[in-house]
Amino acid sequence: MKIAYICADPGIPVFGQKGCSIHVQEILRSLQKLGHQVTLFATRLGDEPPLDLAKIPVYRLPPIPQVERPLRERIALAVNPDLQLELELAGNFDFIYERYSLWSYSGMEYARERGIPGILEVNAPLIEEQLQHRGLVDRDAAEKVAQRVFNAASQIVAVSTPIKNYLTKYVSGAKVRVIPNGVNRDRFALPLMPSFVIPAETFVVGFVGSLKPWHGLSSLTDAFARLHQKVPSARLLIVGDGPERENMAADLSARNLRSAVRFTGAVNPALIPELLAAMSVAVAPYEDRPDFYFSPLKVYEYMAAGLPVVTSRIGQLTELITDGVNGRLCPPGDAAALAEALEELWRSPALRQQMGNAARDTVLEHHTWDAIAEQILTLADRTRLVGGCR
Repeated sequence: MKIAYICADPGIPVFGQKGCSIHVQEILRSLQKLGHQVTLFATRLGDEPPLDLAKIPVYRLPPIPQVERPLRERIALAVNPDLQLELELAGNFDFIYERYSLWSYSGMEYARERGIPGILEVNAPLIEEQLQHRGLVDRDAAEKVAQRVFNAASQIVAVSTPIKNYLTKYVSGAKVRVIPNGVNRDRFALPLMPSFVIPAETFVVGFVGSLKPWHGLSSLTDAFARLHQKVPSARLLIVGDGPERENMAADLSARNLRSAVRFTGAVNPALIPELLAAMSVAVAPYEDRPDFYFSPLKVYEYMAAGLPVVTSRIGQLTELITDGVNGRLCPPGDAAALAEALEELWRSPALRQQMGNAARDTVLEHHTWDAIAEQILTLADRTRLVGGCR
């Protein structure tokens, strides 16, 4: 099939290193691996594409300049005719797949007008996210775009149940299919070799992420301090960079723990497996929030690496992690419970191995990008058969 993949979000460098970038790349990769011809329409490309994606045809959408926010929003909205024209110039497609962005609607409307499936992937409640974290001037216009694109889509893919619940404000729940994120099986082929030498007695607690406020890094620092008092050989490995790095480093220094911690800074995604191989256990200590809608890529990759995961009992993570089987669930924000779970895993290497094996089995059996791409293709086929794309 000929598939158009659209990413009109100027905040996503398609070939960059952000989690959202990796998500786009993996869907492109899996659709291509399954034998389909994929054409990319994107506002921002970022770095050079990986070699296996280098031959994908690319249509560049107009860039969004760094101007005052009201004008920036109007420019982003005005890109819709450009996207429609690029789709027309690119030729005929069997279906269109788009990652929902705040101001883009013409891709799904184009699919509807031509009677082909239009599948929209929704990863976040972008209007609320924009209001809270970046600022949104014309909410009314953003709501109108959301209503247009959700209505025009033949089917909507939500990465979590909370996202599906959010979408039911706009469309029937029957139109929405929950498909969580996944992993690239090939990136985590065993054996994974650590990128640096680790003494046998060292217990390495690892975290991967963009160091954002909602990642629960203060709880992680507190929990590690508690663990380190009992396990002086424990070390903390922080993979990634972001706005909370300075605060976290200062907190660790104030506790005289800086020498027990390693910050890698931002790293190429290709290096993540070997950094995970250096960890004894991996954590995702999210804070408590009623609107937790994430399907965290880091947790799927922790599990694919065969690591026992200690994470918060929140949102979709309670569906992915069975406490005591393939990981441990702790109350969000509870540093004492997090430290206790880490100490339990330090005391029992056998338990770590058992949980890590179960975690790996869980994601490789149910959550690979190839399997996700197959579900997307099945949705497109079903939509075409029932005539739901008209």
